[in-house]
Amino acid sequence: MYVAVKGGEAAIEKAHRLLADRRRGDRSVPALSLEQIAGQLSLAVDRVMAEGSLYDPELAAMAVRQSRGDMIEAIFLIRAYRTTLPRFGATRPVETAAMRIERRVSATYKDIPGGQLLGPTFDYTHRLIDPAMAGDHPVEPGARRDVAEDAAYPRVTDILNGEGLIEPDIASDAEPGDLTRDPTGFPAGRDLRLQALARGDEGFLLSLGYSTQRGYGRTHPFVGEVRIGLVDLEIDLPELGFAVNIGAIRVTECQMVSQFKGGGEDGPRFTRGYGLVFGQSERKAMSMSLVDRALRADEFDENRAAPAQDEEFVLSHCDNVEATGFVEHLKLPHYVDFQAELDLLRMLRREHAAEKTAGTDRQEAAE
Repeated sequence: MYVAVKGGEAAIEKAHRLLADRRRGDRSVPALSLEQIAGQLSLAVDRVMAEGSLYDPELAAMAVRQSRGDMIEAIFLIRAYRTTLPRFGATRPVETAAMRIERRVSATYKDIPGGQLLGPTFDYTHRLIDPAMAGDHPVEPGARRDVAEDAAYPRVTDILNGEGLIEPDIASDAEPGDLTRDPTGFPAGRDLRLQALARGDEGFLLSLGYSTQRGYGRTHPFVGEVRIGLVDLEIDLPELGFAVNIGAIRVTECQMVSQFKGGGEDGPRFTRGYGLVFGQSERKAMSMSLVDRALRADEFDENRAAPAQDEEFVLSHCDNVEATGFVEHLKLPHYVDFQAELDLLRMLRREHAAEKTAGTDRQEAAE
């Protein structure tokens, strides 16, 4: 332990007390409950669950409260807690075609089987501060259209695939990798890339996705479909011989239809990018699908010239927990390193001054 850190233990303890004081704030104001955070700041909770790789709204709400609303700190807390949990099995792949839809929009077809469903969205708000937010005005209950229990919501990509217009979904029995257990090597398979993107920083992926739209790895995308809703989780129990439903989670899925490629026997057809994220997080899912498509450049013999197409760059820098640790460690004591740099710089300056003086003496002697 650094002597300076050891000697500052009392200061650190007082810093923790001050942090708790600032976190609590004005004691005359009721403390935020976890129910309030999970219910009224649900999109923040969803982001913490997605990038923390742990689906638990109450725990994510606790992390948001503990971190004073610092999303990356909350994600760090969830990620650390996740490492303490045992693993007892894996669920079957979720069937998003059977999703209990809460929101579903397509930018490629106006009329799609099952219809468009706007759901809860900021898309059509005026982006003006609402003075009513300063109080607790009554809010009307949400209106929902009547939907039959057996209503079908086929995916837009399935419709295109029925005509052979888009690369098909290819099922695989191969065991997917797990980047939380094995170190990531390059080149990385698409399964590992999607895992990394699903828990990657939303802002970083948004910037990369935006860069592809501005020409840095152009893919000319269309939102085939964004859907948000509940999907069932099933796990195989060998002693029973069949799968058991263990619950449901809310997810956001984005299928991005991108520029067409190919020829030969199959002919040209659209390509796709894919995004799937915990909770309601369509900006993240869309960004993920844009970057996923850009990272598939090798599959389509495209030149990898843009940052979003460089898998080592993307996967090595998209994790905000790793990035935070590396950047914020600069705040820790580096006294020994800095003194070494300082001594070296002073020596170089002495040598520079000596050379300068010697040069002046030679010039004067020559005159």
